[in-house]
Amino acid sequence: MQFGLFGGARTKRSVGIEDSQGYQSFIDYVMEADRLGFRHMFMVEHHSTGQGQVSASMTLLAYLAAKTQTIRLGTAVVVLPWHNPVLIAEQAATLDLLSGGRFDFGVGKGYRKPEFDAFCIPIEEASERFDEAIEVIRRAWTSEERFSHHGKRWHFENMLVEPAPLQQPHPPMWLAAGSADSIRRAARDGFNLLLDQLASVEQIIERIAIYREACERVGRPYHSNMVGTARALQMIHSEAERQAAYETRKRVVGVIGDLARGKLAERVEEDTAPLLGTPEEIIARLKQLEAGGATNILLVDPNASPAGLRAFAREVMPAFTPALHAAAE
Repeated sequence: MQFGLFGGARTKRSVGIEDSQGYQSFIDYVMEADRLGFRHMFMVEHHSTGQGQVSASMTLLAYLAAKTQTIRLGTAVVVLPWHNPVLIAEQAATLDLLSGGRFDFGVGKGYRKPEFDAFCIPIEEASERFDEAIEVIRRAWTSEERFSHHGKRWHFENMLVEPAPLQQPHPPMWLAAGSADSIRRAARDGFNLLLDQLASVEQIIERIAIYREACERVGRPYHSNMVGTARALQMIHSEAERQAAYETRKRVVGVIGDLARGKLAERVEEDTAPLLGTPEEIIARLKQLEAGGATNILLVDPNASPAGLRAFAREVMPAFTPALHAAAE
């Protein structure tokens, strides 16, 4: 099993939001994760939320590329319907070069209707805009000559995307997906898979099985680390801390539900999605996930705490990755 991070920084104009922290403290947090041997950092992208969430994810990742040594840096996700695909291809290739080939390109169609409304883009167009953008980006990264594209939404003539990415033919591509059809598409179209932090353990196991079966059906080699599973982390060390952890979980889930305009689970005591509990309880939950094929866990820490990372590395990770124990001391 390997561990990474999922989340983003936040400006200080608002408090209490799902997966964010102030920019400088967040940078310190990722640098500590790099030192501790965490494998990935996947950065969120959101716009016009009023919550100060990361909007320019690749800009922040480029800064982190200069501050870190080994941790892979990914987007989770670039919402392609909002972006010029050629400019995104150029930014991503530049980031891949600056990071020494440590970039992971996570993409998605988007799901928050208020964000689509802010861009004056109908959410009903998300799929077709995503499909065309992916077609352009793949061509931009794999074409050895100039190319032209004339689609429904985008037109490019005699285009040459520079620089080329360091990883060939391009950085690993990850798709955020939850429905069975979207998961099968990820397998069929060569994407790795990002699973969300709100799905139950049972849902995660089911989705991984769908993805693995779909990979096998198209003859694509499968490895469990091709699936990244986001999990909220709230580690406690006494029963006195449990109720406060539940209250934090309720607040986080409530905020996510408000921003997504969707209804989410209400009883946190029965919620199997978060890694909430003592180190022993968290290890048990992780072993349950591992048995179901989830071996690439992306931690969502509401506090983005370097001390919390060190505690996780010291008290939980040795049960799965003993060699990393010394780094946490």
